[in-house]
Amino acid sequence: MPNAPSPPPCPSPRAAPEGPPRAGRREWTAFTVLLLPLLLVSMDVSVLYFAVPEITRELNPSSTQQLWIFDSYAFALAGLLMTMGSIGDRIGRRRLLLFGAAAFGTASVMAASADSANVLIAARILLGVGGATLMPSTMALVRTMFRDDRERTTAIGIWSSTLATGVALGSVLGGMLLEHFHWGSVFLVNVPAMALLLVLAPLLVPESRDPSPGRFDLLSVPLSIGAVLPVVYGLKEIAVEGPRLPALLALAAGTAVGALFVHRQRTRRDAMISREFFARPAFGRSAALLLFGVFALMGTAYFSTQYLQSVLGLDPLEAALWSIVPAVPVGAAAPAAGALARIVSRRTVVTGAFLTAATGFAVLSLIGTDQLALLLISTSVTGAGLVSAVALLNDHALTAAPPAKAGSAASLLETATEFGGALGMAVLGSAGAAVYRAEIDGTAPAGLPAGTLETARETLGGAAAVAAELPAPLGGPLLTAAREAFVAGMQLAALATGALLLAGALLALVLLRGDRSGAARHH
Repeated sequence: MPNAPSPPPCPSPRAAPEGPPRAGRREWTAFTVLLLPLLLVSMDVSVLYFAVPEITRELNPSSTQQLWIFDSYAFALAGLLMTMGSIGDRIGRRRLLLFGAAAFGTASVMAASADSANVLIAARILLGVGGATLMPSTMALVRTMFRDDRERTTAIGIWSSTLATGVALGSVLGGMLLEHFHWGSVFLVNVPAMALLLVLAPLLVPESRDPSPGRFDLLSVPLSIGAVLPVVYGLKEIAVEGPRLPALLALAAGTAVGALFVHRQRTRRDAMISREFFARPAFGRSAALLLFGVFALMGTAYFSTQYLQSVLGLDPLEAALWSIVPAVPVGAAAPAAGALARIVSRRTVVTGAFLTAATGFAVLSLIGTDQLALLLISTSVTGAGLVSAVALLNDHALTAAPPAKAGSAASLLETATEFGGALGMAVLGSAGAAVYRAEIDGTAPAGLPAGTLETARETLGGAAAVAAELPAPLGGPLLTAAREAFVAGMQLAALATGALLLAGALLALVLLRGDRSGAARHH
């Protein structure tokens, strides 16, 4: 009997498609190392707040030099971000990170040992140069180290929380150091951390660069600086002095140069900013929504800081310690938002984050002149919502950008953050100041000495200084009127910001409609 034919072999089960490689212990350890420079750069924004009196006594800066001691860091940082992101894509993001760490550490020693205001200003500029290399490098390396969408969302959430927390911790650390040490200690704290980064980064952080970057567009460097610096300067001046002619001319000049810069980027093959970004709607939409979040975030910081010190009358260190309270929910919010975005869509979470922040601003609009608890609740809610939105939008934009251009993408997002922050300070600060002046004109007590009201109506701090020198029957009512006028301005700014965030929530629903994140992406 012939053998029966053997049955056909069972088809092997279809192999599951392999996803992007997941990060291991080495990548997460390297990520922890990258958080170190990010924390220090963000802390450096606020670490000088308490050192001003000691610096003034020792270095005797002029009023102009004192302003530059603060602003030179921010100007150098903002002006060089796009250039440094493009350089990192070409020479390697880890190499640029190491250069920035060396520059930041050197500048910290220079600042700590400064014997004149000009030397301190030069050191602050060098610190800004170092910061401009560190911030886009860390974000770009996160983009290239974490290829899995879930892991990258988690990492960028932690990155955003670290950035927000660092600003709050900077003022507290500065105050604690100045209790026991020379003012230079606020800079020297950077040195061991940067030395540790120089040792660990070559061992743990993988190098990454654009394999075919093309020629470096030298002309775009001055164009990018000429576009960013005048606009940031103009917005800062408007926040302090109001919309005066020099600030408006700076805005006009920066806008004109910015138009030339954008035209060059769109028409040249070897442009600093790749034309791929302009062709990817998800990147531009996320960057636009990012402006809403950072605008509101800086407005919160502007008013809450002044409320703690000038309305409640807390000393600087006590005010800084209270400001840490919102940092706890803010620090947890971004990673939690990333986890939620894996269950539902990123679009839903960003929209909800904007609505949450708008609710916090609604609470802020109800605050009187002696409500610390309500202030902490409102800033916790607004901060948690805004940091969550910012983290998810950064992640969405970086995901849309090609990994080879991660440095340029990160630098563009950081530049948008600088613009949004400066715009928030200018618009909300100017609106609050206008209400303050109008209110105090109508509520200040009669019989004030000549020139007193003019000084008091400039700022709340000026009113407090004038009131301290007046007899109690005049000084007390003047200070009360100034505090009530400031709160009235804060309430109006809070309502306006809440309305803006409602518009941002609506835009998120529309602009992120094609988002594929969340559970649907993983089925």
